[in-house]
Amino acid sequence: MRRPVLAANWKMNHGPPEARAFMAAFLASYTPRNDRTIAIFPPALSLTTVRESLGSRTDIVLGVQNIHSELKGAFTGETSAPMARDAGARLALVGHSERRHVFGEADEATARKCIAALQTGLTPMLCVGEKIEQREKGDTDAVVVRQLRAGFAPIGASDRPKVLIAYEPVWAIGTGRTATPADASAVHAVIRRELEQLCDSKEAAAAIPILYGGSVNRENARELLKAPGVDGLLVGGASLDAASWSAIVST
Repeated sequence: MRRPVLAANWKMNHGPPEARAFMAAFLASYTPRNDRTIAIFPPALSLTTVRESLGSRTDIVLGVQNIHSELKGAFTGETSAPMARDAGARLALVGHSERRHVFGEADEATARKCIAALQTGLTPMLCVGEKIEQREKGDTDAVVVRQLRAGFAPIGASDRPKVLIAYEPVWAIGTGRTATPADASAVHAVIRRELEQLCDSKEAAAAIPILYGGSVNRENARELLKAPGVDGLLVGGASLDAASWSAIVST
């Protein structure tokens, strides 16, 4: 069985003082468990604070919300994969819906960022998902498959099983609207079938966790995790409160 992955994406919230207070409250309330992976994606300026707050805790891994596709250079304001790794990150979000639809990140850019992450020893979490108009037109499967294929295109066969996937329907992010467990299962099944085509073997594809993200909260987390094919959760707003996040990761 795939080990559940529960990931917090703080987005542009929790600067260093708030991050320190959050971690103190969360670590005091959450007892380490060896049956799941807990990940936190703080904003880049708070990554070192969160890493230092963890102390000797090794049950929680850190990630960055975005990386540049180049490993160094004249790219003012950007964070490279090597910088993220050296700061303590082990994961990198790639192609989050806000990067795609607010900042105009194209499918091809997600591929380059996946490669940069893998070259540096980071694990990319490739995000895929459809907008409401695409869903209403019946294009969900086509959109998700296109984004998957684009992200995996330049990745060698041996590295493809190292990529994590997050399905996040754009219409359910920060809107209060949540895909039902059945909705999530249906799209996760499409993703799983496509991964079997993209990887060398069914076994390799089966090892890749597929997370669901989109208005996840402490009330719906359990039912979503019980849905067939849902291997974890990518949580936004509900991960900003330590008590809420502790409840979700303890589900």
